[in-house]
Amino acid sequence: MRSKPETIANVSIKKYCFSKKQIQGVVEASQFKWTFTWFFNKGLLTVNPPLGRALIEDALLRFLLKKDYALEAGNEYKFTISAKF
Repeated sequence: MRSKPETIANVSIKKYCFSKKQIQGVVEASQFKWTFTWFFNKGLLTVNPPLGRALIEDALLRFLLKKDYALEAGNEYKFTISAKF
């Protein structure tokens, strides 16, 4: 039986600003690295650079929605993506 493809994504929260209702951070998966800003009051996620953004955007948003109240600036987190990058 073949194992399912997966990639571990590492998320580092750089800034959490409740007054602006946003979280800024960095996410790395395989050889890719992106910066992101999540406006949690609007549910809007911006990811840069655009190269490979489609690989991470949906999975990162699901992670942020699931963990948002547990996230803290300066901490690092991991989640698994069901795809091989």
